[in-house]
Amino acid sequence: MTERVNRREIGFELNGERVEIECADSDLLIDVLRDGLGLTGVKRSCDMEICGACTVLVEGQPISACSTLAYEAREKSVETIEGVAEGAQLHPLQRAFIEHGALQCGFCTPGMVLTAKALLARVPTPTPEQVIEELDGNLCRCTGYFKIVEAVMAAAQELKHREGNIHG
Repeated sequence: MTERVNRREIGFELNGERVEIECADSDLLIDVLRDGLGLTGVKRSCDMEICGACTVLVEGQPISACSTLAYEAREKSVETIEGVAEGAQLHPLQRAFIEHGALQCGFCTPGMVLTAKALLARVPTPTPEQVIEELDGNLCRCTGYFKIVEAVMAAAQELKHREGNIHG
């Protein structure tokens, strides 16, 4: 006997653009993003909310796309690493990761950048301890964490300076 899979059209804002996609009720957000929409910056690794490689922002909050149903993103704002750059200009976090040597293989980097972006939106001038605590759910096997924390702190300073120039 063939099992019937319920499918439905869902819509959400993805990296600032409205998208509509058909998916099964049981489809995970990671699969819809990677396989359905071709956004391979979200990485599959642990499938258990442990490593942070699949982190995306939903309504500005970091979530594990490997354990979130795509249906849960309906009518919400979803941001992937592909949406972080400002046109052709890298986001200060992306630049800082490069400039401070905070990436090697790059597998964890999208999740790290998005998690840090959410932190800086909430806490514009975090302490190193706050960065460490926020990134606790993102694992890196290559660089260690010193350079990652350094990069986030540098990006926070650049964003603060940029904000000061806008309002000052």
